[in-house]
Amino acid sequence: MKIKAIKIDNFRSIQQTEFTTTDFNIFVGQNNCGKTNFFEAVEFFFNGISKSTKLEDLKFKRETEREIIVEITFTGAIDGVAQMQNVANRTKIENALDGSDIVTFKRSSLLPTKRKMFINGTEVNPGTGFDAALNDFLPKFEYINTKQYYDSVAKYGKTTPIGIMLSGVLTAILQENEQYQQFQAKFRELFEDDNSEIKAEFDNVGNNVKIHLEKQFPDCTKVKFEVSAPVFDDLLKNFETTVDDGIETLAEEKGDGMQRALMLAIIQAYADFRKANEDVGKSFLFFIDEAELHLHPTAQRNLKNVLHILSQTRDQVFINTHSSVFVADNYTSQTIFKVEKNSGETSITSVTDLEKPYVVFELLGGSPADLLLPKNFLIVEGLSEFELLTRVIKRFYSEKPVIQIVKANGDIDQAERSINAIEKLFAPLDTSIYKNRAIILIDQPSAQKQAGVAQFLVTYNHLNINNQFFRLVERDIEQCYPNQPCPTYTNWKKTQAELDAVNGNGDRIITGKKKRQLAKHVGDNITQAQFEADLQICHSALEKCWELAH
Repeated sequence: MKIKAIKIDNFRSIQQTEFTTTDFNIFVGQNNCGKTNFFEAVEFFFNGISKSTKLEDLKFKRETEREIIVEITFTGAIDGVAQMQNVANRTKIENALDGSDIVTFKRSSLLPTKRKMFINGTEVNPGTGFDAALNDFLPKFEYINTKQYYDSVAKYGKTTPIGIMLSGVLTAILQENEQYQQFQAKFRELFEDDNSEIKAEFDNVGNNVKIHLEKQFPDCTKVKFEVSAPVFDDLLKNFETTVDDGIETLAEEKGDGMQRALMLAIIQAYADFRKANEDVGKSFLFFIDEAELHLHPTAQRNLKNVLHILSQTRDQVFINTHSSVFVADNYTSQTIFKVEKNSGETSITSVTDLEKPYVVFELLGGSPADLLLPKNFLIVEGLSEFELLTRVIKRFYSEKPVIQIVKANGDIDQAERSINAIEKLFAPLDTSIYKNRAIILIDQPSAQKQAGVAQFLVTYNHLNINNQFFRLVERDIEQCYPNQPCPTYTNWKKTQAELDAVNGNGDRIITGKKKRQLAKHVGDNITQAQFEADLQICHSALEKCWELAH
């Protein structure tokens, strides 16, 4: 059984997000964009909240009237029921499913101790004792966060993975093991037998202490020192882990990268152990925060291979990362999600191959060389152009040469920096292969920016000579959209007055976020004929970009 879809409302920086998942899921984004908040929302679904956590602290913008909802849809429910060991629990879930292989569960802040069950959108009431049965039914949730260290996993303890594995594997064996029974008998003979020299010495010490204690408590008649036979758990408290990677040393003496890798390996082995014992046949969900932590890029690539193999059976993997290594290669059943934060709100969206260069170049600060050379670059004004054009290319021009769209954030100086960066990144033998290829598309500059644009074109005069520079006739791309009535946005096409309008606080009514949402909507719904007619300059810029592609 695996996760099919996730929906989250009002959890920390996530106001609303909904997406489908695959076997191997990679979430990429900059620091503090909300990746860990997503993982903790899933943790809230599985484990609820701890006694020390205030529910209000988890709500979006800490607005107390908001309701947190985490809703997860699972597929493979029939197989999940078949793997349940508890007959009563299995019967309860089986009756509630009524033959459905897809099931949705929801946990809400209104009743955080309970979860609700839905089949085809209709709530099902499974009866009393449902939550215990649900825990038996759901895949096992393993969350490895960045605060989890080697000692918490690999040191022996009653609740650590290594401790549970060692105890579970060896306890049953030792109960029948003749050598261990001989050891116990020898221990009792040494410390408990009346003829034992050690016991006699213990008795002497006890008598001596009794003499002094009687002076304070006359009723005291005996002080006895004993050594009980050690139980198995006590013997394991001093166990050590060594790793031989050419030099055999204690794991504690290895570097952070090796310790992190060993910790992940132990957790995977622990999952295997549980599947063979109390969780026979269960699927596991591995949520790994910053999987690349302390690892060299080669080790990151190896880890990705291992985790991907893990996801191809019963288990499912979710990774948070800043590493372009996890993004570069395509794997079967893999989905990459970009996690971004705008105005304090986190968005999570899946990434197409067309957007991969943007993820590496913009979100992760990496080099496009990580993804092989794109055929050409198109530098655009901002996110609206990026969202619009990536969607239009995917829908209508997927057979064209692969180009990378770079946003200049509405800044001609940033456009200049982008050109310089591209030339430096791809300059074998000091000769840029993109100098006479990269295309620039800008909005019509305001009066304040016209001088800057003119100077830019003087500095890069080859752009005009080679027809590599394109300029919209309006100050904003929203003024160039088709005149298309729309129930969501009233009309796709906006006037300058609408774009400049402010509310009572002096803030723009049509914010950057709303512009971006509109661009996505237009990109998903515009026809090819509308695009080539109403956004003719954008189309011409793309055509030139493809024409000059190497």
